[in-house]
Amino acid sequence: MLLSRPNCPSCGSDRIVKNGKIHNDKPKYKCKSCGRQFVENPTNKVIDSQTKDLIDRLLLERISLAGIARATGVSKKWLQDYVNNKYASIEREVMVQPKKKED
Repeated sequence: MLLSRPNCPSCGSDRIVKNGKIHNDKPKYKCKSCGRQFVENPTNKVIDSQTKDLIDRLLLERISLAGIARATGVSKKWLQDYVNNKYASIEREVMVQPKKKED
């Protein structure tokens, strides 16, 4: 019995081996020609703007990232990347007022 395996999406080679599973039990493959790891028929979940708005409000409430991920159904990694990008986009300007020296 010969199992059909997908060809490599990078180089098109058919020298493919199974290489474990991802979080939802889909099989992961590795190309022996170029070394690329991939999943057949990957599904990318798009986070809508309503969910992002909810995440922004929950961040202002200082709820933990794990709690926000559970409540909104997004992955912890996606949420951490989202927060890091949001934080990096904020312009920081420190306004320092010199204190008067007393003689």
